[in-house]
Amino acid sequence: MKPTISAKTFAITITTALALGIAPWAMADDKGCSVETLKGTFGYTSTGVILTAQIPALAGPGAEVGTQYFDGKGGVTFTFNSSQNGNISSGTVSGGYKVNDDCTGTFTEVETPMFTANFSFVIDKSGDEFQAICQDSGVVDTRTGRRQFRAGD
Repeated sequence: MKPTISAKTFAITITTALALGIAPWAMADDKGCSVETLKGTFGYTSTGVILTAQIPALAGPGAEVGTQYFDGKGGVTFTFNSSQNGNISSGTVSGGYKVNDDCTGTFTEVETPMFTANFSFVIDKSGDEFQAICQDSGVVDTRTGRRQFRAGD
């Protein structure tokens, strides 16, 4: 029994879809990331809730907007405006970051000796964005950052 035209078309469609689906993985494997992948200034938005805090007034919902400057060497500076449980603040703090070959990593935001936020992230959009989540117990907070400027802009 000969395959019908529709069966051949189906087989070609499936083969093409599989080939195209694998192609992005192959390209991602070749690229890799380093601390230099995040070098530059990123605008970010963070939203979430602090369930338990050493400073009771901080427990509750929160939102933050600002910039993160990654120096390409493992240092990061945050300039922000925030509302944490209705308490408004702004400032500039620093921290550090690490990037793994698979484009995941971590950064810390050191607000005071008593308050350091620890995030895990993934780099996407060819290094133009990152998605992060706070890894501290008692905190539910996500962050999205987008590159503000490209080199030469």
